[in-house]
Amino acid sequence: MKKLVSEKIGIKEHMRTLFVDAPADTATEIYSSMLDLKSNLSGKFDYIHFFAKDQKHFIRKFPKLIEHLHNKGMLWVSWPKSRKFDTDLDIKSVIKLGYDFGLVESKCISINSIWSALKFTWPKENKEYNNSYGTLK
Repeated sequence: MKKLVSEKIGIKEHMRTLFVDAPADTATEIYSSMLDLKSNLSGKFDYIHFFAKDQKHFIRKFPKLIEHLHNKGMLWVSWPKSRKFDTDLDIKSVIKLGYDFGLVESKCISINSIWSALKFTWPKENKEYNNSYGTLK
């Protein structure tokens, strides 16, 4: 049986959630009625899902989002699969940018035929992170 996107992401009941720049049809694929879905960036979130179109968009929004990420939260970044849209994002650049802003990646999934997604979290204390695409700053 195929897993739902919400299961792949690790959504749990009552997670304080924010979708940022999500296409309506894609957000509907991910959304679960279990979520405490918010419409504005205020307070701390357990789950933020940001849909970045290109590096400029990523760099402009990502730092603001991490300020609102709960210390045990997850910030998923989705980007268009290159053959679907003109984008300068790919898994390597998304990892590098995430590390540049102090988060580490842990899981990559396909949302649908258009969007890939990568999970970022805060690094764990005293754990060493080695990634050939990014270095924690």
